[in-house]
Amino acid sequence: MDNDVLKNIKARRSLRAYTGQQVSAADLDTILEAAAYAPSGMGLQTWHFTAVQEPQLLAQLNERIKQAFATSDDPHVRERGLSDSYCCYYHAPTLVIVSNVPTQWWAAMDCACALQNIFLAARSLGIGSCWINQLGQTCDDPGVRQLLTRLGVPADHKVYGCAALGYAPDGVVFKDKKLKEGTITIVR
Repeated sequence: MDNDVLKNIKARRSLRAYTGQQVSAADLDTILEAAAYAPSGMGLQTWHFTAVQEPQLLAQLNERIKQAFATSDDPHVRERGLSDSYCCYYHAPTLVIVSNVPTQWWAAMDCACALQNIFLAARSLGIGSCWINQLGQTCDDPGVRQLLTRLGVPADHKVYGCAALGYAPDGVVFKDKKLKEGTITIVR
């Protein structure tokens, strides 16, 4: 028998296309509260959550990421940086940047737990989401870092992931998830 939490977990999927409808302040507050209640190493809660909803700032952030990508040695990454149509956050109306002090070895794990809470809280509210990695790759680029600091990401933080948040357009179909065999072992 499924409980409500497990149903929500099983129903969550990554959304990569969004309507222009903005996430409400109340729903964003709920999602960020869920993030802050994630487990953290030694309970230190050294993370920071920066939510950006201003379309021009999101576009500017994407451009700075593309500029960083355009100089990459990796041809696939460089291609994204040079593309006119590339948008790392899929034009979602809200982006939550999850950062942490990199001096703690568990910083990335804390952020991953918080991001999972963000995705599950969003799903419970009928809001789509997707994990966004590009800022983790580019947060030390001077142009990206300057804008991150302006947005409120602490200067001593590394970005470990982001959550794109918004609503699915009509007609979006999500694939059924097939569990990979052999991923669970129980020793009794």
